[in-house]
Amino acid sequence: MSQENKGKTSSGPGSRQPGIIGKPKDFMGSISRIAKEIFSHKWKMLIVILTTILSVIFSILGPKALGSATTELFNGIIRQTQGTGSIDFTAIGRILMYVILLYVVSTVFGAVQGYIMATVSETVTYDLRKRMIAKINRMPMSYFESRPYGEILSRINNDIDTLGQTLSQGVTQLLTSVLTMIGIAGIMLTMNWVLAIVVMLTVPISIAVIRFIMNRSQKYFRSQQKSVGIINGQVEEVYSGHQIVKAYNQEAQTAKKFMVENEKLRESAWKSQFFSGILFPFMRFLGSLGYVAVVLVGAYMVMIGAMNVGDIQAFTQYVNRFTQPISQLAQIVSMMQTMAAAGERVFEFLDETEESQTDGEILNIADIEGAIEFENVAFGYNPDQRIINDFSAKVQPGQKVALVGPTGAGKTTVVKLLMRFYDVNHGSIRIDQQPTTKFSRQSYQQAMAMVLQDTWLFKGSIMENIRYGRLDATDEEVIEAAKAARVHHFIKQLPGAYKFEINEEASNVSQGQKQLLTIARAILADRPILILDEATSSVDTRTEILIQEAMDELMKGRTSFVIAHRLSTIKDADLILYMEQGDIVEQGNHETLIAKNGRYANLYNSQFATT
Repeated sequence: MSQENKGKTSSGPGSRQPGIIGKPKDFMGSISRIAKEIFSHKWKMLIVILTTILSVIFSILGPKALGSATTELFNGIIRQTQGTGSIDFTAIGRILMYVILLYVVSTVFGAVQGYIMATVSETVTYDLRKRMIAKINRMPMSYFESRPYGEILSRINNDIDTLGQTLSQGVTQLLTSVLTMIGIAGIMLTMNWVLAIVVMLTVPISIAVIRFIMNRSQKYFRSQQKSVGIINGQVEEVYSGHQIVKAYNQEAQTAKKFMVENEKLRESAWKSQFFSGILFPFMRFLGSLGYVAVVLVGAYMVMIGAMNVGDIQAFTQYVNRFTQPISQLAQIVSMMQTMAAAGERVFEFLDETEESQTDGEILNIADIEGAIEFENVAFGYNPDQRIINDFSAKVQPGQKVALVGPTGAGKTTVVKLLMRFYDVNHGSIRIDQQPTTKFSRQSYQQAMAMVLQDTWLFKGSIMENIRYGRLDATDEEVIEAAKAARVHHFIKQLPGAYKFEINEEASNVSQGQKQLLTIARAILADRPILILDEATSSVDTRTEILIQEAMDELMKGRTSFVIAHRLSTIKDADLILYMEQGDIVEQGNHETLIAKNGRYANLYNSQFATT
């Protein structure tokens, strides 16, 4: 489609970069919706919670049992020294076997928890991605024309992936960390409340340190993300427009601009990594302080007979396992923020206003004669800025109608209104004397075929690309359509002929050949109304003749609307509508308008002035 009235389709450094996820606007709202998605699998989540609890319980019982083994060994050495007995290796062996059993059972429950949580998270992301793809088909065209394509793709790909990864890791870590802290605090209190309080005194200190470091590092992380986004945008722009950069000798300027942002990224990156890196040394330092406190206080209590020596060993293990979840929780909070921001963008997309594709009567294509009437049509993409002012025209079945005029006259907008990509603000469009709004968009748009200036072919065989016009077409029907489009001879010369694979960029066929393939697709679709938008604007004269022949074949017996700047291609049109600033200024056939010697005649003569 021509560039007229097109929405922005590329993001620059000033726009939000795809893949860069900021802070959520409504953290709790987003988290609650994610939780709702997760707990729609309530039985699986109940198993996850239950297995997490059991895994944590069996895991935290291990150090206490090991402490009993240490106490038994210590008492045995005392008995042996005093000559009153010996070390009971059988009892110690039983305790060690019990410890091994505890850790094996804990590991099994942990594995079950991880497997089920991974299943839930992948199912949730699968469902969300499926809903987003289905949502695309129900979204109004205005949504896609007002946003960069990369932004929409980022929501479907990057945000969903971020959500899935954080769900599978963050939720289980959060459950495990919280339950471990609660469980260890409980078991320490039952063993010795004095030592338990000594250990738990490190908690507020740890939280204070974590908050201090996170507050200092957060601005550097934000700056790093922003710089990464800007650099990505610069690289994408320079790479896609490398020929222009070379042609205008802007390599040095481009490199200088890149280095400025690269230096900003380096500065913010090392600071953010530094603050992030010192978190764990601080936590290890606090853990070591806990060890020292436990050993000193514990040794004194053993000396006065208030506790067993094995309990000191258990407490030293619990100190490490108690402080570790605190630092994990700091990471999890960061992960949850990222997840909430990603989820917010996903739900924001899913909450967008939809456009019903099926409401209305079914338009039977076989009954369409092809009469089109525009009656006092007015339209603007923004309500306060009209592009079409008062457009009225009657088109008889089978007529070829040409829309001509300067860029920005509203030609492409008229076609979008005809296709019902947008509904008119005022007036009406009728097909066979029936308002187009009477019919469902889906059935109405199935009555039309389009051939655009910007050809679209997908990765696949030529046969598959042509068959896209009508998926139930036979191979013979595809070949007949290719012959009618004057492209059969070219296809037969390719390796594999109709099985020839078009690559992702469709760069292994020429622009003219791509155009002929899209015309073959439209011929195969065999729809009563045809729209051609600048279909020959980017090809050479010889290819233009071939395309013109193919289009003449395509337009036979169909009501056709042609947008063209090369007026030589529409001289045979039944009706020519010359537009300026959203209005029809002149209308008639070629001979009538030339005889009138008005604006159409001036435009036509200017194109052939040299001749």
